[in-house]
Amino acid sequence: MIIDKNSDKLDVIKNRGNLLEGNYLKVATEIVEDVRKNGDEALFKYCIKFDNFNPKNSNLLVSEEEIDEAFNQVSKDLKIAIEKAKDNILSFHQKQVEKTWLYENDGIILGQKVLPLEKVGVYVPGGKASYFSSVLMNVLPAVAAGVKDISMCTPAINGKINPALLVAAKISGVTRIFKIGGASAIAALAYGTESVCKVDKITGPGNIYVAMAKKIVFGTVDIDMIAGPSEILVIADKFANPKFIAADMLAQCEHDELASAVCITDSKDLALQIEIEVKRQLLELPKKDIAKVSLEKFSAIVVVDSIEEACMLANDIAPEHLELYVESPMEKMSLIKNAGAIFLGGNSPEAVGDYFAGPNHVLPTGGSARFFSPLGAYDFLKKSSIIYYDKKALKEDSKHIIEMAMSENLNAHANSIKYRVDN
Repeated sequence: MIIDKNSDKLDVIKNRGNLLEGNYLKVATEIVEDVRKNGDEALFKYCIKFDNFNPKNSNLLVSEEEIDEAFNQVSKDLKIAIEKAKDNILSFHQKQVEKTWLYENDGIILGQKVLPLEKVGVYVPGGKASYFSSVLMNVLPAVAAGVKDISMCTPAINGKINPALLVAAKISGVTRIFKIGGASAIAALAYGTESVCKVDKITGPGNIYVAMAKKIVFGTVDIDMIAGPSEILVIADKFANPKFIAADMLAQCEHDELASAVCITDSKDLALQIEIEVKRQLLELPKKDIAKVSLEKFSAIVVVDSIEEACMLANDIAPEHLELYVESPMEKMSLIKNAGAIFLGGNSPEAVGDYFAGPNHVLPTGGSARFFSPLGAYDFLKKSSIIYYDKKALKEDSKHIIEMAMSENLNAHANSIKYRVDN
């Protein structure tokens, strides 16, 4: 598991998300087109095929009675935890909301009008990867931005949805919940059907078919991102606790076989201790078979000469999650340029951010932290420029505007200015 900093395995880890889209994209395209053309008829067909659920015998919409039943099924402690997490997440994202602004100068008023999107769709996986935390992290930024209409789609396997998902949706402020999943749900949200309302933006994780469907409908609607396999990178010095680091690496590896966990350290002794601890803790995990594949194929402990070099290597990898587990992490944070989320010190494991702290856990993967940001309230806002000139201000700037228009051979543009200032 311990590798050299020049090992080819680092390239394998960085490029593991480069899936061959061919067949996945083809299947997703067929489903999306079917739903676009045939609406509910196609939607019902895929519910029966993939989820063993016939909406004709029930309803695509989750009823208030089903939500009430879910609240009765979920423990009091979990409901309290969800409520507290909601408060933290909402408070954090409210600080991201931009406001409309204007400024005036000699007869010119310029500014920007900021408005929330009107309708948003959130996709939440069901089945093996049914995470109520995804509801909180996708819905609450939209609520913070002021979105009033939020549709949620999640598969109803045999007609049933994980009760915790329904509780989280109700607590977060979802407007309606549809019992649909996969590529067909993405198509329904993008184009609308007889039962499902069309939205302006779709966010949320899903399997490869969901990812391909989001790619297909982008442009008809906006999307958050095409998420790849999840990953963590830990930078650790000799003072770090190997037990904690091993636990954090395995927490990532239990997600799926393509997940990646990397530790970069300047201590050979620590690297050896982490390796031993990972092997010990792995045996205790219920999902050890999944974690073992992730560890063997896409995880590593890298020994470098200094923490500064570790930070440089981390910036090259640009991980989704980065734990800076060193002395004076605030000081070393200035060296980090590319990371989706940065966790500082030994008491800030990734799980704190996954569930509760407040910042979003929907993060750029596969090196895209070089240019993408976490999902935020700003993703649910749209902006319009505001321009006002009085007659005097237009006359003063007219010769420059006309000069530029004529230089681009756009005479009508120039005339639109001339006709106003010549009168």
